[in-house]
Amino acid sequence: MPNSAAALRLSLFGGIDLRGSPAAERVLVQPKTVGLLAYLAVEGGGARGRRFQRRDLLAALLWPELDQAHARAALRKAVFHVRDVLGAQLLLSRGDEELALDHDALWCDAVAFGDAIERGELLAALELYRGDLMPGFHLPECDAFGRWLDDRRGELRGEAAAASWALAQRFEAGQQLTDAGRWARQAVRYSRDDERVLRRAMTMLHRGGDRAGALRLYEEFARRLRTELEAEPSAETQSLVSEMRRG
Repeated sequence: MPNSAAALRLSLFGGIDLRGSPAAERVLVQPKTVGLLAYLAVEGGGARGRRFQRRDLLAALLWPELDQAHARAALRKAVFHVRDVLGAQLLLSRGDEELALDHDALWCDAVAFGDAIERGELLAALELYRGDLMPGFHLPECDAFGRWLDDRRGELRGEAAAASWALAQRFEAGQQLTDAGRWARQAVRYSRDDERVLRRAMTMLHRGGDRAGALRLYEEFARRLRTELEAEPSAETQSLVSEMRRG
């Protein structure tokens, strides 16, 4: 299980930050080293137990423009740099072919988020989720890494949306309608263009007596849909809005 008291703290939600070492900037200025740490952290197992990653996979993800021998040499150089700057204990080896991150030495918000979700600690998880995973981060020519990052970004955002909706339902059941509405709105924001979530949230707000809030949520959604996708909400969603406006 990751150690919340670990000296090194890697934040990947809403931006990238590494704290706990005066030399951390020497790692952050090297994008592929950041990519290596992020991949090992997110894929590293967390409370589910440590998972080692094959060096060949890491080399191919991060240095696809090089042949295998030179890619593995670049990986060795990156591993040496991390150990030299952040401590030899941070990256663990299993034989000559596998690497893993020592979660007792480094805490990561994305890992802690997943562990909190698994424990059902939804509020604690959502306090950690401050935005998308590594927003704006890009490694030129590393298409496989980019696909991995897009997939994980979407999965974690989906988990945040599901956790938000579960909290909204929990608060509604307890007649805490203000909190229910707040988390219903958050579920919509995390779900992006999923109109099913939008309709559920609008219905919850309307059911709680906040018709104006439900319609405002729709207008925000529709405006973003037009701006980002040049699209309009579905007929089903517009029909729900018409019913609310008549009521």
